[in-house]
Amino acid sequence: MIEGLDHINIRTHRLDDMVAWYCEVLGFENGPRPDFPFPGAWLYAGGAALVHLVGVAAEPTDPGQDLRLEHGAFRAKGYAEMKQRILASGGRINVVKVPGFPIVQINVWDPDGNHLHIDFHSDEVDPADYS
Repeated sequence: MIEGLDHINIRTHRLDDMVAWYCEVLGFENGPRPDFPFPGAWLYAGGAALVHLVGVAAEPTDPGQDLRLEHGAFRAKGYAEMKQRILASGGRINVVKVPGFPIVQINVWDPDGNHLHIDFHSDEVDPADYS
């Protein structure tokens, strides 16, 4: 029986930029990682390594070479602070209320263009802030 999401794994040729963005903008912490024979980083939130980054030499030239992540999602608290950090970083966002659920999502894109959404309980979001 599946009990939850363990992590997402993202291949990138911009490892340093990705580590900086996930830590500075989304608030992850760069933490312990096994001594794999390839570059990478494990990024932690709430004591769990939720994002695994794998450094690659260059962007794949064949779009079918690897499966592409359609999106990843994180549950969070502190909507106003998170929105402020994303906007201060120059990131673009799209804020959406999930129909029929008490969830408001901040949709954002990391430096490699991966789509993420950060989900907040609607109680902490002003309704004028979403579409």
